[in-house]
Amino acid sequence: MKKWMYLIFPGIMLAGFIVIYLSHKEASEAKEKAHVAQIAKDKAVADEKKKVAEAKAREDAKKRQEERDAEDKKKEEDKAARQAADDKKVRDQTAEYAAKATAAEKQVTASQSELERLRKEKDSLNRETFEMAKQVELSRIARRNAELEIQRMTEMVARRASESAMTRPPAVMAAPAPAK
Repeated sequence: MKKWMYLIFPGIMLAGFIVIYLSHKEASEAKEKAHVAQIAKDKAVADEKKKVAEAKAREDAKKRQEERDAEDKKKEEDKAARQAADDKKVRDQTAEYAAKATAAEKQVTASQSELERLRKEKDSLNRETFEMAKQVELSRIARRNAELEIQRMTEMVARRASESAMTRPPAVMAAPAPAK
């Protein structure tokens, strides 16, 4: 009998399981159909929400793109305006410095001509000074020559006078020297 127990108890349990299974099978199939319908409904709602969200996202993206484009255009216009202002500033400064350079060039030309005139005047004054110094030196030489000529003439007159008999005193006898 022990052998049959191995068959009877599992057989009874199998029969009980089949009864319970069949009774819950219909309920579980209905539940499964309701679950599938709910999933399909949820999926349809989710798809609708997704479409609405995508449409809204496209609108937002389009709006942001338009804002970005407007901002980029404004930046480009500002950049072009700044560039134009900088270009004008550079042109104005270039013109100003060119005018200053022209004025400085004219001043340099005037200064060079004045310098040339002053150099010529200096050269003429140097020549005049040299000529006057030469005349002074020639006058000194002439004066010295005149003094030497006067001295020579004086010596010559003195020598002739000393050699002449008229300038000699008559010979007198010398008196004897007194004795002491």
